[in-house]
Amino acid sequence: MANKAETIKAVAAQAGVTAGDAERTLAAFFDLVAAEAKAGGKVTWPGFGAFSMSERGARMGRNPQTGESIEIGPSRSLKLATAAAMKKQLMEG
Repeated sequence: MANKAETIKAVAAQAGVTAGDAERTLAAFFDLVAAEAKAGGKVTWPGFGAFSMSERGARMGRNPQTGESIEIGPSRSLKLATAAAMKKQLMEG
Protein backbone atom coordinates (compact mmCIF):
# COMPACT_ATOMS: atom_id res chain seq x y z
CA MET A 1 0.00 0.00 0.00
CA ALA A 2 1.37 3.40 -0.95
CA ASN A 3 1.16 6.28 1.52
CA LYS A 4 1.06 9.97 0.53
CA ALA A 5 4.84 10.40 0.31
CA GLU A 6 5.28 7.22 -1.75
CA THR A 7 2.42 8.22 -4.07
CA ILE A 8 3.88 11.69 -4.64
CA LYS A 9 7.33 10.24 -5.31
CA ALA A 10 5.93 7.71 -7.82
CA VAL A 11 3.79 10.31 -9.62
CA ALA A 12 6.73 12.72 -9.81
CA ALA A 13 9.00 10.03 -11.25
CA GLN A 14 6.43 8.88 -13.81
CA ALA A 15 5.58 12.44 -14.90
CA GLY A 16 9.19 13.65 -14.89
CA VAL A 17 8.50 16.52 -12.50
CA THR A 18 9.67 17.44 -9.01
CA ALA A 19 7.98 15.97 -5.96
CA GLY A 20 6.80 19.47 -5.03
CA ASP A 21 5.17 19.95 -8.43
CA ALA A 22 3.51 16.54 -8.20
CA GLU A 23 2.19 17.26 -4.70
CA ARG A 24 0.77 20.66 -5.69
CA THR A 25 -0.85 19.17 -8.81
CA LEU A 26 -2.43 16.29 -6.91
CA ALA A 27 -3.65 18.62 -4.16
CA ALA A 28 -5.19 20.95 -6.76
CA PHE A 29 -6.94 18.02 -8.43
CA PHE A 30 -8.38 16.73 -5.14
CA ASP A 31 -9.50 20.26 -4.18
CA LEU A 32 -11.24 20.61 -7.56
CA VAL A 33 -12.98 17.24 -7.20
CA ALA A 34 -14.19 18.10 -3.68
CA ALA A 35 -15.46 21.56 -4.67
CA GLU A 36 -17.21 20.31 -7.81
CA ALA A 37 -18.85 17.39 -5.97
CA LYS A 38 -19.97 19.66 -3.12
CA ALA A 39 -21.59 21.96 -5.70
CA GLY A 40 -23.53 19.01 -7.06
CA GLY A 41 -21.35 18.47 -10.12
CA LYS A 42 -19.26 15.63 -11.40
CA VAL A 43 -15.59 15.37 -12.43
CA THR A 44 -15.03 12.82 -15.18
CA TRP A 45 -11.68 11.41 -16.26
CA PRO A 46 -12.19 9.31 -19.41
CA GLY A 47 -10.87 5.80 -19.00
CA PHE A 48 -10.75 6.14 -15.20
CA GLY A 49 -14.17 7.16 -13.91
CA ALA A 50 -16.38 9.92 -12.59
CA PHE A 51 -16.30 11.45 -9.12
CA SER A 52 -19.52 12.79 -7.62
CA MET A 53 -21.17 13.31 -4.25
CA SER A 54 -23.51 10.77 -2.70
CA GLU A 55 -26.00 11.91 -0.08
CA ARG A 56 -27.71 9.71 2.45
CA GLY A 57 -30.65 10.96 4.49
CA ALA A 58 -31.17 10.55 8.22
CA ARG A 59 -32.35 7.12 9.27
CA MET A 60 -32.93 4.93 12.26
CA GLY A 61 -30.27 2.37 13.14
CA ARG A 62 -29.56 -0.07 15.90
CA ASN A 63 -26.69 -0.12 18.36
CA PRO A 64 -25.20 -3.60 17.84
CA GLN A 65 -24.03 -3.87 21.46
CA THR A 66 -27.27 -2.91 23.18
CA GLY A 67 -29.90 -3.39 20.47
CA GLU A 68 -31.16 0.12 21.24
CA SER A 69 -32.59 2.16 18.34
CA ILE A 70 -30.53 5.22 17.49
CA GLU A 71 -30.94 8.04 15.00
CA ILE A 72 -28.18 8.25 12.40
CA GLY A 73 -27.79 11.72 10.92
CA PRO A 74 -27.57 12.55 7.22
CA SER A 75 -24.20 12.14 5.53
CA ARG A 76 -22.34 12.93 2.33
CA SER A 77 -19.52 11.02 0.72
CA LEU A 78 -17.48 11.07 -2.45
CA LYS A 79 -18.17 8.24 -4.85
CA LEU A 80 -16.32 6.99 -7.88
CA ALA A 81 -18.18 5.42 -10.76
CA THR A 82 -15.41 3.40 -12.38
CA ALA A 83 -15.13 3.60 -16.18
CA ALA A 84 -15.46 0.42 -18.23
CA ALA A 85 -11.87 0.77 -19.48
CA MET A 86 -10.56 0.89 -15.89
CA LYS A 87 -12.67 -2.10 -14.87
CA LYS A 88 -11.22 -4.03 -17.80
CA GLN A 89 -7.67 -3.00 -16.86
CA LEU A 90 -8.23 -4.13 -13.26
CA MET A 91 -9.46 -7.53 -14.42
CA GLU A 92 -6.42 -8.22 -16.62
CA GLY A 93 -4.00 -10.75 -15.15
